[in-house]
Amino acid sequence: MAQQLHFEKHLLGGSDRSLKLAFVLDPLDSLKAWKDSSVAMMRAAERHGHEVYAIEAHSLGWRTPDTNGHGGVFAEVIHLHPRPDDHDWYRETGRAWRALREFDAVIMRKDPPFDAEFLAATWLLERAEAEGVKVFNRPRALREHSEKLSIAEFPQFTPPTLVSRHPAQLQHFIDEERDVIVKPLDGMGGTGIFRVHRNDPNRNVILETLTANGQRTIMAQRFLPAISQGDKRILLIGGKPVPWCLARIPKAGETRGNLAVGGTGVAQELSARDHEIAATLGPLLLKRGLILVGLDVIGDHLTEINVTSPTCMVEIRQQTGFDAAGAFITVIEHACGLA
Repeated sequence: MAQQLHFEKHLLGGSDRSLKLAFVLDPLDSLKAWKDSSVAMMRAAERHGHEVYAIEAHSLGWRTPDTNGHGGVFAEVIHLHPRPDDHDWYRETGRAWRALREFDAVIMRKDPPFDAEFLAATWLLERAEAEGVKVFNRPRALREHSEKLSIAEFPQFTPPTLVSRHPAQLQHFIDEERDVIVKPLDGMGGTGIFRVHRNDPNRNVILETLTANGQRTIMAQRFLPAISQGDKRILLIGGKPVPWCLARIPKAGETRGNLAVGGTGVAQELSARDHEIAATLGPLLLKRGLILVGLDVIGDHLTEINVTSPTCMVEIRQQTGFDAAGAFITVIEHACGLA
């Protein structure tokens, strides 16, 4: 595993001191352990000798500090031991309401949608940061990086794209590009994505539905035939790309490669263009507090920048042996002052 060692050497990881790591998650029983990157991270954290805790995002709260200094951001915290059995993947060893400042790091891993509750969680986690808690990815950075719209900062890498809710503009874009993908700005897992041809008899109703008759902003992008070779997920950890991406290849008759809609994940080494995109975005996003990012690349084009809960760690390890979850924990160790 020379590439694993080379990757981790750049991350300055490794320590004998144990950390208390709290993962903010969706309900534990909803996680699919056989493919969930958050579960992989928790397993890696325990392998590294750290204490693992889970916080179901709905339990986050804040209270005015009293005269003894008790208060601030809190949550119901579950102490658990991850297990290798994917069907029975953890043992709970206790739970209690605790202040987030008791932990060495809090790792935000709640899945989208980025709705009002997700937004509230970022506000609460930002207050925890003000109390001295290390939170990854940084809450402000999560709010400021729309997973769809963030590509507008890097037009040199993107396909022709339009963001609008105005029917005339969207119709003109379809006429101009002839074959496009239209999608909501807050979707995940391939939901709400349509391919629209210039002569598609359903183009009007598709646009009416997605824009709620001109009341909701959406994204339209030129259709990229390279999707047949896969929608590549490139993981950036600590600003550096994992040496393998996961190309999510659409099933027959489908234009979406998302695993959630039946795509097949195939690990591939990064291309020269993949490295160019990663080298440009990685250091910049890391500086903003985004230590784990998932870039979506089709062919040579950047289509999305995923920052909320990037996945594909399990599939990459199964197919290549590269332990992306372990590399992520190494970055957390370094961020917490362990080197």
